[in-house]
Amino acid sequence: MNEQLKIGKLITHLREQRHMTQGELAHTLQTSQSAVARMERGEQNFSTEMLLKISDALHREVITLASGALNFQIEGGVRLSGTVRTNVSKNATVALMSAALLNSQRTFLKDVPRIEEINRLIEVFTSIGIKVRWIEDTTLEIVPPKKVNLSGLNEVAFRKTRSAFMLLGPFVHMFSHFILPRPGGCELGARTIEPYIHAFRELGVQVKNTERGYEFTVKKLKPGEIVMYEAGDTATECVLMAAARIPGTTIIKFASANYQVQETCFFLRELGVQIEGIGTSTLVVHGVSSLSKALAYSPSEDPIESMFFLSIAATTNSSIMIERCPIDFLELELLKLKVMGFKYKISKRYKAKNGFTNLVDIQTFPSKLTALKDKIHSLPYPGINIDNLPLFAPIATQAQGETLIHDWTYENRAIYYTELAKLGADVTLLDPHRVFIRGGRKLKPAEIICPPALRPSVMILVAMLAAPGVSVLRNVYPIERGYEDICTRLQKLGAKIKILKGI
Repeated sequence: MNEQLKIGKLITHLREQRHMTQGELAHTLQTSQSAVARMERGEQNFSTEMLLKISDALHREVITLASGALNFQIEGGVRLSGTVRTNVSKNATVALMSAALLNSQRTFLKDVPRIEEINRLIEVFTSIGIKVRWIEDTTLEIVPPKKVNLSGLNEVAFRKTRSAFMLLGPFVHMFSHFILPRPGGCELGARTIEPYIHAFRELGVQVKNTERGYEFTVKKLKPGEIVMYEAGDTATECVLMAAARIPGTTIIKFASANYQVQETCFFLRELGVQIEGIGTSTLVVHGVSSLSKALAYSPSEDPIESMFFLSIAATTNSSIMIERCPIDFLELELLKLKVMGFKYKISKRYKAKNGFTNLVDIQTFPSKLTALKDKIHSLPYPGINIDNLPLFAPIATQAQGETLIHDWTYENRAIYYTELAKLGADVTLLDPHRVFIRGGRKLKPAEIICPPALRPSVMILVAMLAAPGVSVLRNVYPIERGYEDICTRLQKLGAKIKILKGI
Protein backbone atom coordinates (compact mmCIF):
# COMPACT_ATOMS: atom_id res chain seq x y z
CA MET A 1 0.00 0.00 0.00
CA ASN A 2 1.53 3.35 -1.00
CA GLU A 3 1.92 6.21 1.47
CA GLN A 4 -0.89 8.33 -0.03
CA LEU A 5 -3.37 5.47 0.25
CA LYS A 6 -2.38 4.82 3.86
CA ILE A 7 -2.93 8.46 4.74
CA GLY A 8 -6.20 8.44 2.80
CA LYS A 9 -7.51 5.46 4.75
CA LEU A 10 -6.49 7.20 7.97
CA ILE A 11 -8.37 10.37 6.99
CA THR A 12 -11.46 8.30 6.14
CA HIS A 13 -11.35 6.56 9.50
CA LEU A 14 -10.92 9.79 11.47
CA ARG A 15 -13.60 11.59 9.47
CA GLU A 16 -16.12 8.79 10.04
CA GLN A 17 -15.13 8.64 13.71
CA ARG A 18 -16.19 12.29 14.00
CA HIS A 19 -19.40 11.58 12.03
CA MET A 20 -18.40 14.02 9.27
CA THR A 21 -19.35 13.69 5.62
CA GLN A 22 -16.83 14.27 2.85
CA GLY A 23 -18.71 17.48 2.02
CA GLU A 24 -18.42 18.76 5.59
CA LEU A 25 -14.69 18.03 5.66
CA ALA A 26 -14.28 19.71 2.27
CA HIS A 27 -16.08 22.82 3.55
CA THR A 28 -13.76 23.00 6.58
CA LEU A 29 -10.69 22.57 4.34
CA GLN A 30 -12.05 25.12 1.82
CA THR A 31 -11.80 22.62 -1.00
CA SER A 32 -14.19 20.46 -3.01
CA GLN A 33 -15.83 17.18 -2.03
CA SER A 34 -14.24 15.53 -5.06
CA ALA A 35 -10.81 16.62 -3.77
CA VAL A 36 -11.52 14.99 -0.41
CA ALA A 37 -12.66 11.84 -2.22
CA ARG A 38 -9.37 11.76 -4.14
CA MET A 39 -7.43 12.19 -0.89
CA GLU A 40 -9.23 9.29 0.72
CA ARG A 41 -8.66 7.06 -2.34
CA GLY A 42 -4.93 7.81 -2.20
CA GLU A 43 -4.98 9.61 -5.54
CA GLN A 44 -3.55 12.91 -4.32
CA ASN A 45 -0.19 13.97 -2.94
CA PHE A 46 -0.31 15.76 0.42
CA SER A 47 1.53 18.97 1.15
CA THR A 48 2.58 19.73 4.71
CA GLU A 49 0.17 22.66 4.70
CA MET A 50 -2.76 20.43 3.70
CA LEU A 51 -1.88 17.81 6.32
CA LEU A 52 -1.85 20.56 8.95
CA LYS A 53 -5.29 21.75 7.79
CA ILE A 54 -6.63 18.18 7.93
CA SER A 55 -5.15 17.76 11.41
CA ASP A 56 -6.99 20.88 12.59
CA ALA A 57 -10.25 19.80 10.95
CA LEU A 58 -10.19 16.30 12.44
CA HIS A 59 -8.61 17.34 15.76
CA ARG A 60 -5.88 14.75 15.27
CA GLU A 61 -2.21 15.15 14.34
CA VAL A 62 -2.41 13.57 10.90
CA ILE A 63 0.96 15.02 9.92
CA THR A 64 2.54 13.26 12.88
CA LEU A 65 0.57 10.08 12.26
CA ALA A 66 1.73 10.06 8.68
CA SER A 67 5.42 10.38 9.50
CA GLY A 68 6.52 8.53 12.57
CA ALA A 69 3.58 7.54 14.73
CA LEU A 70 4.05 4.88 17.37
CA ASN A 71 2.02 1.71 16.89
CA PHE A 72 1.74 -1.49 18.91
CA GLN A 73 1.87 -4.93 17.34
CA ILE A 74 0.23 -7.45 19.64
CA GLU A 75 0.13 -11.24 19.37
CA GLY A 76 -2.82 -11.90 21.62
CA GLY A 77 -4.39 -14.93 23.22
CA VAL A 78 -1.47 -15.43 25.62
CA ARG A 79 -2.00 -15.95 29.34
CA LEU A 80 0.16 -13.60 31.36
CA SER A 81 2.02 -14.13 34.60
CA GLY A 82 4.40 -12.32 36.93
CA THR A 83 4.33 -9.13 38.97
CA VAL A 84 3.60 -5.56 37.99
CA ARG A 85 3.74 -2.45 40.14
CA THR A 86 1.17 0.33 39.94
CA ASN A 87 2.73 3.67 39.03
CA VAL A 88 2.06 7.03 40.66
CA SER A 89 -1.20 8.66 39.60
CA LYS A 90 -1.13 10.85 36.50
CA ASN A 91 -4.26 12.74 37.50
CA ALA A 92 -2.95 13.48 40.98
CA THR A 93 0.48 14.56 39.71
CA VAL A 94 -0.80 17.09 37.18
CA ALA A 95 -2.99 18.65 39.87
CA LEU A 96 -0.06 18.94 42.27
CA MET A 97 2.09 20.53 39.57
CA SER A 98 -0.36 23.44 39.42
CA ALA A 99 -0.87 23.48 43.18
CA ALA A 100 2.92 23.82 43.59
CA LEU A 101 2.65 27.31 42.09
CA LEU A 102 0.83 28.45 45.24
CA ASN A 103 4.08 27.83 47.10
CA SER A 104 6.68 30.60 46.95
CA GLN A 105 9.44 28.06 47.55
CA ARG A 106 10.49 25.11 45.44
CA THR A 107 8.50 21.87 45.40
CA PHE A 108 9.81 18.38 44.71
CA LEU A 109 7.30 15.82 43.42
CA LYS A 110 8.69 12.30 43.71
CA ASP A 111 8.14 9.17 41.58
CA VAL A 112 6.52 11.19 38.81
CA PRO A 113 5.64 9.10 35.72
CA ARG A 114 7.46 10.03 32.50
CA ILE A 115 4.39 10.31 30.29
CA GLU A 116 3.24 12.64 27.52
CA GLU A 117 0.65 14.40 29.68
CA ILE A 118 3.41 15.46 32.08
CA ASN A 119 5.64 16.49 29.16
CA ARG A 120 2.96 18.77 27.70
CA LEU A 121 2.38 20.40 31.08
CA ILE A 122 6.12 20.96 31.51
CA GLU A 123 6.15 22.66 28.09
CA VAL A 124 3.37 24.97 29.24
CA PHE A 125 5.15 25.75 32.52
CA THR A 126 8.52 26.53 30.97
CA SER A 127 6.93 28.72 28.28
CA ILE A 128 5.67 31.15 30.96
CA GLY A 129 8.84 31.23 33.03
CA ILE A 130 8.25 28.46 35.58
CA LYS A 131 11.43 26.49 36.22
CA VAL A 132 10.87 22.74 35.94
CA ARG A 133 13.55 20.08 35.85
CA TRP A 134 13.89 16.35 36.31
CA ILE A 135 16.15 15.07 39.08
CA GLU A 136 17.38 11.51 38.63
CA ASP A 137 14.57 10.78 36.16
CA THR A 138 11.83 10.38 38.79
CA THR A 139 11.64 13.62 40.80
CA LEU A 140 10.20 16.81 39.36
CA GLU A 141 11.47 20.10 40.79
CA ILE A 142 9.16 23.09 40.34
CA VAL A 143 10.34 26.63 41.10
CA PRO A 144 7.80 29.44 40.62
CA PRO A 145 9.28 32.66 39.16
CA LYS A 146 8.81 36.05 40.75
CA LYS A 147 6.53 36.88 37.84
CA VAL A 148 4.78 34.55 35.40
CA ASN A 149 4.92 35.79 31.79
CA LEU A 150 1.68 34.77 30.08
CA SER A 151 2.69 36.40 26.80
CA GLY A 152 4.95 33.43 26.08
CA LEU A 153 2.29 30.78 26.76
CA ASN A 154 2.77 27.70 24.59
CA GLU A 155 -0.81 27.45 23.34
CA VAL A 156 -0.09 24.35 21.24
CA ALA A 157 0.98 22.38 24.30
CA PHE A 158 -1.84 23.93 26.37
CA ARG A 159 -4.47 22.72 23.92
CA LYS A 160 -3.11 19.16 24.03
CA THR A 161 -3.87 18.64 27.70
CA ARG A 162 -6.89 19.47 29.80
CA SER A 163 -4.62 19.41 32.86
CA ALA A 164 -3.24 22.84 31.96
CA PHE A 165 -6.60 24.38 32.78
CA MET A 166 -5.84 23.80 36.47
CA LEU A 167 -3.45 26.74 36.25
CA LEU A 168 -6.62 28.73 36.84
CA GLY A 169 -6.33 27.96 40.57
CA PRO A 170 -2.98 29.68 41.17
CA PHE A 171 -3.41 32.28 38.40
CA VAL A 172 -6.26 34.08 40.20
CA HIS A 173 -3.63 34.98 42.82
CA MET A 174 -1.16 36.24 40.21
CA PHE A 175 -3.24 38.30 37.77
CA SER A 176 -6.20 40.66 37.88
CA HIS A 177 -7.03 39.77 34.28
CA PHE A 178 -5.95 36.86 32.08
CA ILE A 179 -7.12 34.58 29.26
CA LEU A 180 -6.67 30.82 29.07
CA PRO A 181 -7.03 28.95 25.76
CA ARG A 182 -9.62 26.23 25.49
CA PRO A 183 -7.94 23.06 26.73
CA GLY A 184 -7.68 19.82 24.79
CA GLY A 185 -7.01 16.31 26.02
CA CYS A 186 -9.37 13.43 25.31
CA GLU A 187 -12.19 14.06 22.85
CA LEU A 188 -15.21 12.84 24.78
CA GLY A 189 -17.85 15.35 23.82
CA ALA A 190 -18.66 18.80 25.13
CA ARG A 191 -17.37 19.63 28.60
CA THR A 192 -19.08 22.47 30.38
CA ILE A 193 -17.19 25.23 32.22
CA GLU A 194 -20.30 26.10 34.20
CA PRO A 195 -18.80 24.63 37.42
CA TYR A 196 -15.89 27.10 37.15
CA ILE A 197 -18.13 30.06 36.30
CA HIS A 198 -20.43 29.64 39.30
CA ALA A 199 -17.75 28.60 41.81
CA PHE A 200 -15.23 31.31 40.97
CA ARG A 201 -17.95 33.96 40.90
CA GLU A 202 -18.47 33.22 44.61
CA LEU A 203 -14.73 33.83 45.15
CA GLY A 204 -14.76 37.18 43.33
CA VAL A 205 -13.74 36.07 39.83
CA GLN A 206 -15.75 36.73 36.68
CA VAL A 207 -15.50 34.26 33.79
CA LYS A 208 -16.32 35.09 30.18
CA ASN A 209 -16.27 32.88 27.09
CA THR A 210 -14.55 34.73 24.21
CA GLU A 211 -13.20 33.89 20.76
CA ARG A 212 -9.66 33.77 22.18
CA GLY A 213 -10.61 31.45 25.03
CA TYR A 214 -11.83 31.92 28.58
CA GLU A 215 -11.35 35.39 30.02
CA PHE A 216 -10.98 35.80 33.78
CA THR A 217 -11.29 39.06 35.69
CA VAL A 218 -10.32 39.05 39.36
CA LYS A 219 -12.07 41.82 41.31
CA LYS A 220 -11.34 41.08 44.94
CA LEU A 221 -10.83 37.53 46.13
CA LYS A 222 -12.98 36.55 49.08
CA PRO A 223 -13.85 33.34 50.91
CA GLY A 224 -17.29 31.96 50.19
CA GLU A 225 -19.76 29.14 50.48
CA ILE A 226 -19.81 27.28 47.18
CA VAL A 227 -22.21 24.68 45.87
CA MET A 228 -20.42 22.98 42.98
CA TYR A 229 -22.54 23.07 39.83
CA GLU A 230 -21.07 19.66 39.04
CA ALA A 231 -18.95 17.36 41.20
CA GLY A 232 -16.04 17.42 38.75
CA ASP A 233 -12.52 16.45 39.77
CA THR A 234 -10.68 19.23 37.94
CA ALA A 235 -13.20 21.91 38.92
CA THR A 236 -13.00 20.91 42.59
CA GLU A 237 -9.20 20.97 42.48
CA CYS A 238 -9.18 24.45 40.90
CA VAL A 239 -11.49 25.79 43.59
CA LEU A 240 -9.35 24.17 46.29
CA MET A 241 -6.22 25.84 44.95
CA ALA A 242 -7.89 29.22 44.79
CA ALA A 243 -9.41 28.91 48.28
CA ALA A 244 -6.08 27.82 49.82
CA ARG A 245 -4.66 31.32 49.39
CA ILE A 246 -7.77 33.32 50.28
CA PRO A 247 -7.66 34.20 54.00
CA GLY A 248 -10.76 32.99 55.78
CA THR A 249 -13.02 29.96 55.55
CA THR A 250 -14.34 28.68 52.22
CA ILE A 251 -16.89 25.87 52.20
CA ILE A 252 -17.13 23.71 49.07
CA LYS A 253 -20.30 21.61 48.88
CA PHE A 254 -21.00 18.83 46.39
CA ALA A 255 -17.25 18.58 45.90
CA SER A 256 -15.65 15.61 44.22
CA ALA A 257 -14.10 13.25 46.77
CA ASN A 258 -12.10 11.34 44.18
CA TYR A 259 -8.51 10.21 44.70
CA GLN A 260 -6.86 13.15 42.92
CA VAL A 261 -8.94 15.64 44.91
CA GLN A 262 -7.95 13.94 48.17
CA GLU A 263 -4.31 14.04 47.03
CA THR A 264 -4.59 17.78 46.39
CA CYS A 265 -5.99 18.22 49.89
CA PHE A 266 -3.14 16.22 51.44
CA PHE A 267 -0.60 18.28 49.49
CA LEU A 268 -2.12 21.61 50.50
CA ARG A 269 -2.29 20.44 54.07
CA GLU A 270 1.43 19.68 53.97
CA LEU A 271 1.97 23.26 52.81
CA GLY A 272 0.08 24.53 55.86
CA VAL A 273 -3.55 24.85 54.73
CA GLN A 274 -6.14 23.45 57.12
CA ILE A 275 -8.78 21.42 55.26
CA GLU A 276 -11.66 19.55 56.88
CA GLY A 277 -13.88 16.89 55.31
CA ILE A 278 -11.26 15.21 53.09
CA GLY A 279 -12.89 12.23 51.40
CA THR A 280 -16.40 13.68 51.71
CA SER A 281 -18.54 15.88 49.48
CA THR A 282 -18.13 18.93 51.75
CA LEU A 283 -14.71 20.51 52.13
CA VAL A 284 -13.92 23.31 54.55
CA VAL A 285 -10.79 25.24 53.56
CA HIS A 286 -9.14 27.64 56.00
CA GLY A 287 -7.17 29.75 53.56
CA VAL A 288 -4.01 31.72 54.28
CA SER A 289 -2.51 34.73 52.54
CA SER A 290 0.74 33.04 51.57
CA LEU A 291 2.40 29.63 51.43
CA SER A 292 6.15 29.32 51.74
CA LYS A 293 7.65 25.91 52.46
CA ALA A 294 10.31 23.88 50.69
CA LEU A 295 8.39 20.65 50.23
CA ALA A 296 9.17 17.16 48.96
CA TYR A 297 6.00 15.19 48.35
CA SER A 298 5.25 11.71 47.01
CA PRO A 299 1.89 11.39 45.22
CA SER A 300 0.13 8.07 45.65
CA GLU A 301 -0.40 5.32 43.10
CA ASP A 302 -3.01 5.35 40.34
CA PRO A 303 -6.18 3.28 40.95
CA ILE A 304 -7.03 3.54 37.25
CA GLU A 305 -3.74 1.87 36.34
CA SER A 306 -4.42 -0.87 38.91
CA MET A 307 -7.81 -1.40 37.26
CA PHE A 308 -6.11 -1.57 33.86
CA PHE A 309 -4.09 -4.56 35.00
CA LEU A 310 -7.13 -6.11 36.69
CA SER A 311 -8.98 -5.79 33.38
CA ILE A 312 -6.08 -7.48 31.57
CA ALA A 313 -6.03 -10.32 34.10
CA ALA A 314 -9.78 -10.90 33.84
CA THR A 315 -9.95 -10.57 30.03
CA THR A 316 -6.92 -12.81 29.31
CA ASN A 317 -7.76 -15.25 32.14
CA SER A 318 -4.33 -14.71 33.70
CA SER A 319 -2.73 -15.04 37.10
CA ILE A 320 -0.69 -11.93 37.92
CA MET A 321 0.34 -9.98 41.02
CA ILE A 322 -0.54 -6.28 40.96
CA GLU A 323 1.35 -4.35 43.61
CA ARG A 324 0.56 -1.04 45.31
CA CYS A 325 -3.15 -0.78 44.44
CA PRO A 326 -5.08 2.11 46.13
CA ILE A 327 -7.77 -0.14 47.59
CA ASP A 328 -10.16 2.58 48.82
CA PHE A 329 -10.73 3.58 45.20
CA LEU A 330 -11.15 0.03 43.84
CA GLU A 331 -13.46 -1.68 46.31
CA LEU A 332 -16.66 -1.38 44.28
CA GLU A 333 -14.90 -2.38 41.05
CA LEU A 334 -13.53 -5.46 42.81
CA LEU A 335 -16.97 -6.34 44.20
CA LYS A 336 -18.50 -6.20 40.71
CA LEU A 337 -15.70 -8.42 39.42
CA LYS A 338 -16.22 -10.84 42.30
CA VAL A 339 -19.91 -11.12 41.47
CA MET A 340 -18.87 -11.89 37.87
CA GLY A 341 -16.78 -14.80 39.17
CA PHE A 342 -13.35 -13.15 39.06
CA LYS A 343 -11.00 -14.73 41.59
CA TYR A 344 -8.40 -12.71 43.44
CA LYS A 345 -6.66 -12.38 46.80
CA ILE A 346 -5.93 -9.10 48.58
CA SER A 347 -2.94 -8.54 50.89
CA LYS A 348 -3.02 -6.60 54.15
CA ARG A 349 -3.25 -2.84 53.80
CA TYR A 350 -0.21 -0.61 54.03
CA LYS A 351 0.36 3.11 53.54
CA ALA A 352 1.56 4.89 50.42
CA LYS A 353 4.57 7.17 50.64
CA ASN A 354 2.27 10.15 51.14
CA GLY A 355 1.36 8.65 54.52
CA PHE A 356 -2.40 8.75 53.83
CA THR A 357 -3.49 6.47 50.98
CA ASN A 358 -4.15 2.78 51.73
CA LEU A 359 -2.47 0.32 49.38
CA VAL A 360 -2.76 -3.44 48.86
CA ASP A 361 -1.27 -6.07 46.56
CA ILE A 362 -3.77 -8.08 44.52
CA GLN A 363 -3.10 -11.60 43.23
CA THR A 364 -5.44 -12.65 40.40
CA PHE A 365 -6.35 -16.18 39.31
CA PRO A 366 -7.84 -17.72 36.15
CA SER A 367 -11.59 -17.38 36.41
CA LYS A 368 -14.80 -18.33 34.61
CA LEU A 369 -16.76 -15.12 34.20
CA THR A 370 -20.49 -14.51 33.94
CA ALA A 371 -22.19 -11.24 33.06
CA LEU A 372 -23.67 -9.03 35.74
CA LYS A 373 -27.45 -9.18 36.01
CA ASP A 374 -27.67 -5.41 36.45
CA LYS A 375 -26.30 -2.65 34.26
CA ILE A 376 -22.88 -1.31 35.13
CA HIS A 377 -22.36 2.46 35.29
CA SER A 378 -20.05 4.99 36.86
CA LEU A 379 -20.76 7.53 39.59
CA PRO A 380 -18.71 10.14 41.47
CA TYR A 381 -16.62 8.58 44.24
CA PRO A 382 -17.35 6.23 45.97
CA GLY A 383 -19.07 4.86 42.87
CA ILE A 384 -17.30 3.08 40.04
CA ASN A 385 -14.73 5.51 38.71
CA ILE A 386 -15.63 7.21 35.44
CA ASP A 387 -12.19 6.29 34.03
CA ASN A 388 -12.57 2.65 35.06
CA LEU A 389 -15.89 2.03 33.32
CA PRO A 390 -14.44 1.40 29.80
CA LEU A 391 -12.16 -1.25 31.30
CA PHE A 392 -15.23 -3.38 32.06
CA ALA A 393 -16.05 -3.57 28.33
CA PRO A 394 -13.27 -6.05 27.32
CA ILE A 395 -14.06 -8.08 30.44
CA ALA A 396 -17.71 -8.20 29.37
CA THR A 397 -16.71 -9.66 25.98
CA GLN A 398 -15.38 -12.73 27.81
CA ALA A 399 -18.16 -13.10 30.38
CA GLN A 400 -21.00 -15.51 29.57
CA GLY A 401 -24.25 -13.62 29.21
CA GLU A 402 -25.26 -10.07 28.33
CA THR A 403 -23.87 -6.87 29.86
CA LEU A 404 -25.38 -3.40 29.65
CA ILE A 405 -22.84 -0.60 30.14
CA HIS A 406 -24.22 2.89 30.72
CA ASP A 407 -21.54 5.52 30.14
CA TRP A 408 -23.69 8.54 30.99
CA THR A 409 -20.90 11.02 31.71
CA TYR A 410 -19.64 11.81 28.21
CA GLU A 411 -21.63 12.31 25.03
CA ASN A 412 -19.29 10.42 22.72
CA ARG A 413 -17.35 7.85 24.70
CA ALA A 414 -19.82 4.95 24.39
CA ILE A 415 -19.43 5.17 20.61
CA TYR A 416 -15.80 4.11 20.95
CA TYR A 417 -16.89 0.86 22.62
CA THR A 418 -18.12 -0.30 19.21
CA GLU A 419 -14.48 -0.50 18.06
CA LEU A 420 -14.40 -3.82 19.94
CA ALA A 421 -16.63 -5.24 17.19
CA LYS A 422 -13.61 -5.11 14.88
CA LEU A 423 -12.02 -7.63 17.24
CA GLY A 424 -15.01 -9.95 16.98
CA ALA A 425 -16.93 -8.76 20.03
CA ASP A 426 -20.73 -8.67 19.88
CA VAL A 427 -21.35 -5.00 20.72
CA THR A 428 -24.57 -3.08 20.07
CA LEU A 429 -24.72 0.68 20.52
CA LEU A 430 -28.17 1.43 21.96
CA ASP A 431 -27.74 5.22 22.10
CA PRO A 432 -24.85 7.69 22.61
CA HIS A 433 -24.47 6.52 26.22
CA ARG A 434 -25.31 2.81 26.33
CA VAL A 435 -23.83 -0.33 24.83
CA PHE A 436 -25.01 -3.91 25.00
CA ILE A 437 -22.28 -6.59 24.98
CA ARG A 438 -23.03 -10.28 24.46
CA GLY A 439 -20.09 -12.09 26.01
CA GLY A 440 -18.42 -15.44 25.64
CA ARG A 441 -17.28 -14.97 22.04
CA LYS A 442 -13.72 -15.66 20.98
CA LEU A 443 -12.00 -12.48 19.90
CA LYS A 444 -10.04 -12.16 16.66
CA PRO A 445 -7.11 -9.95 15.60
CA ALA A 446 -7.61 -6.64 13.82
CA GLU A 447 -5.91 -3.39 12.90
CA ILE A 448 -7.40 -0.40 14.71
CA ILE A 449 -6.48 3.28 15.07
CA CYS A 450 -6.62 4.53 18.65
CA PRO A 451 -9.62 6.72 19.40
CA PRO A 452 -8.71 10.29 20.45
CA ALA A 453 -9.18 9.41 24.11
CA LEU A 454 -7.02 7.60 26.66
CA ARG A 455 -9.42 5.15 28.32
CA PRO A 456 -11.15 3.88 25.14
CA SER A 457 -7.70 3.36 23.59
CA VAL A 458 -6.57 1.31 26.57
CA MET A 459 -9.83 -0.66 26.40
CA ILE A 460 -8.93 -1.74 22.86
CA LEU A 461 -5.39 -2.65 23.94
CA VAL A 462 -6.78 -4.95 26.65
CA ALA A 463 -9.05 -6.70 24.16
CA MET A 464 -6.19 -7.15 21.69
CA LEU A 465 -4.15 -8.90 24.37
CA ALA A 466 -6.96 -11.48 24.59
CA ALA A 467 -7.48 -11.90 20.82
CA PRO A 468 -5.49 -14.84 19.37
CA GLY A 469 -3.44 -13.73 16.37
CA VAL A 470 -1.57 -10.56 15.44
CA SER A 471 -3.30 -7.20 15.94
CA VAL A 472 -1.96 -3.71 15.29
CA LEU A 473 -3.01 -0.71 17.38
CA ARG A 474 -2.07 2.46 15.53
CA ASN A 475 -1.16 5.90 16.84
CA VAL A 476 -0.87 5.03 20.51
CA TYR A 477 -0.19 8.64 21.57
CA PRO A 478 -3.44 8.68 23.63
CA ILE A 479 -2.05 5.75 25.63
CA GLU A 480 1.38 7.35 25.92
CA ARG A 481 -0.36 10.33 27.54
CA GLY A 482 -1.27 8.28 30.58
CA TYR A 483 0.87 5.13 30.82
CA GLU A 484 4.62 5.05 31.23
CA ASP A 485 6.61 2.48 29.23
CA ILE A 486 3.53 0.27 29.04
CA CYS A 487 4.94 -1.92 26.26
CA THR A 488 7.97 -2.98 28.32
CA ARG A 489 5.87 -3.53 31.44
CA LEU A 490 3.47 -5.79 29.54
CA GLN A 491 6.39 -7.68 28.00
CA LYS A 492 7.63 -8.48 31.52
CA LEU A 493 4.27 -10.14 32.16
CA GLY A 494 4.76 -12.30 29.09
CA ALA A 495 2.71 -10.29 26.61
CA LYS A 496 3.85 -10.55 23.00
CA ILE A 497 3.78 -6.85 22.22
CA LYS A 498 6.25 -4.61 20.42
CA ILE A 499 6.48 -1.07 19.13
CA LEU A 500 6.24 -0.32 15.43
CA LYS A 501 7.22 3.13 14.12
CA GLY A 502 5.72 4.87 11.13
CA ILE A 503 2.37 4.43 9.48
